[in-house]
Amino acid sequence: MPARQRISRTADPSGPAAGLLSPEPDALPVRGRIQVRGVIDRITVAPVSASPSFTARARIERNGARHSIRIIWMGQRRVPGIEAGVELRFEGMVSRVEGTPTVYNPRYEIIGRPEEN
Repeated sequence: MPARQRISRTADPSGPAAGLLSPEPDALPVRGRIQVRGVIDRITVAPVSASPSFTARARIERNGARHSIRIIWMGQRRVPGIEAGVELRFEGMVSRVEGTPTVYNPRYEIIGRPEEN
């Protein structure tokens, strides 16, 4: 098994680490730890026949740029308090899955709920 490579922020942009660093400062990293605040705009619940997972899509704003991040809680069919319109702060390791920034099993804190009429 090959040894892990360390990635330096001063690495050559055309070197092997080029795909792991974000080209713009406001872009999300391709891989790495993030700590952001966002609003849940979509919820997806896996069917009973599939392995349990609960997926949400959050809209975030980072350095003036808007992004959408998929959040997946593995082994959960429901996550208490997570629903469309909820504002939360979350952190975890982001990676690209099918081109979409994705965070699995993040630490999160609910900081706002939608108004009820």
